[in-house]
Amino acid sequence: MMRDLLPAAVHVAESFGDLPEAVLLPEEEPAVARAVEKRRREYTTVRHLARRALGCLGHGGAALPPGELRAPRWPSGVIGSMTHCEGYRAAAVADAAVLASVGIDAEPHEPLPEEVLGGASLPEERGHLGRLARLRPGIHWDRVLFSAKESVYKAWHPLTGAWLGFEDAVLAFDPAGTFRARVLPGALVDGGPGVFDGRWSVADGFVTTAVVVDGDGPAAAAARCGCRDQDGGHAG
Repeated sequence: MMRDLLPAAVHVAESFGDLPEAVLLPEEEPAVARAVEKRRREYTTVRHLARRALGCLGHGGAALPPGELRAPRWPSGVIGSMTHCEGYRAAAVADAAVLASVGIDAEPHEPLPEEVLGGASLPEERGHLGRLARLRPGIHWDRVLFSAKESVYKAWHPLTGAWLGFEDAVLAFDPAGTFRARVLPGALVDGGPGVFDGRWSVADGFVTTAVVVDGDGPAAAAARCGCRDQDGGHAG
């Protein structure tokens, strides 16, 4: 599911449950030493998947302990993102010389609790969701919005080191499967993009969203024109 939302330069590994072969590395253990078993298995599986994807970049043995705000610390020269929800886990990584940032998120395709929607959306977004619901009533647009904002934040934070709240960006969706996030003026920081473009999908009971920020170096330009020599395919 997630790989369909991302360009070939991003390596993706995903599963629809926990993997019995997944194990933690010693550096990762402290973060879940006191966690309940469910949380521990999710944490373990998503890092196993991340190492599978990182193998495409030569970092298959990397430890991924949490860093600032519990985001994973990726190997030097790598950008990445992880997500997990009930029944689904995924990790996405790319060469930092090709892409500047990536953010992914998955959620169950269920209505968002009303109290959560109130804190996660702006008034203009709620009006937009109402119009979308009339166009495609089978989609839980509130959950799509929540997931997309999570993906935007995951792409934003590595670029800026700054927090981005749900109220700090306004999103608009194309029913065909894309969205655009505009960071509001009060949240903008030096070096932080003002606009993020992403993709969304609903399938198999899940909402998945992804945001990619292009790099600006020679390798990134070559990738965009299709001139890369290396294989840019996905991990399984």
